Parts: sequence; C-alpha cells; structure tokens
Amino acid sequence: MFNDIGALELVTLVVLAVLVFGPDKLPKVIQDVSRTIRKIREFSDSAKQDIRQELGPEFKDFEFEDLNPKTFIRKQLDNDELGLKEIRNGFDLKKEMAEVTDAVHGREPEAPSGSASSSGSNGGRVDMSKKPEAPARDERPPFDADAT
Repeated sequence: MFNDIGALELVTLVVLAVLVFGPDKLPKVIQDVSRTIRKIREFSDSAKQDIRQELGPEFKDFEFEDLNPKTFIRKQLDNDELGLKEIRNGFDLKKEMAEVTDAVHGREPEAPSGSASSSGSNGGRVDMSKKPEAPARDERPPFDADAT
C-alpha cells in the first residue's frame, strides 16, 4: 500500500504527526486510525463473502482483483487453453522492428552471422530527410497552377 514512500517521507510524516497531535495524544490517534482501518477491512471482507455467496458455486474462483483490466487480460493471456504462449514465445519484437526499420531505410536484412552486404557508397541506406533541392541559376522553379 505504501510501497512508494521513502525513509525521508516517513520521517517527515512522523514529525508532522507529533507537531499536529502532540506526543501525549499521538498513541491514541494511532490506535483510533488502526481500529478504523481494521473495521473497514472487516466490512470489505464481509461484503466480498456476501457477494460470493449470492453469485453461487459457479463463481467460487472469482476474485475481485480480476475486475482490474490489466489483471484480467494478464490472467487470460496466461491461460494455456488458448495456445497463446506458443504465439507469444515465437514472436520476437526486436527482430520484427529491425526488419521494418531495414525495409523503411531500403537496406537488406542483416545476415545472422554479422556480415552485412553493402550496396552502394552509403551502405544501401536511403536518405529519408526532406531536403529541398536548390534549382540551378538558369533553371526556373516548377510552376504549379493549382497552388496559385
């Protein structure tokens, strides 16, 4: 619950609590807060039990954490009945991205042995940057009737 609170933040909270409540009232406040948290947890657990009983025996494995979309999807993808583990294990994202990058840049896919084929002076790379070509001194720029 408080995994992201560091030591400095914890010390700051303790000092702030001592300043706000005072050293004589602080133990009673801590007891009241812990009692309230305990009652909230008991109420939550009893509500979960009531819901499970109302749903019936077919939902005995139902977990409320499964209502979180990330948890639900992770649980469904880990389900071995669909055969998704083989698909996920057979897919190498880095390799696929390298192939797409090579295709965009007009390069041949690199050989697994590390010997790259060079075709041309720039190693088969195509310059994808948009650089306007400067017209020669005597050359007129192209006329576009639709643009004027």
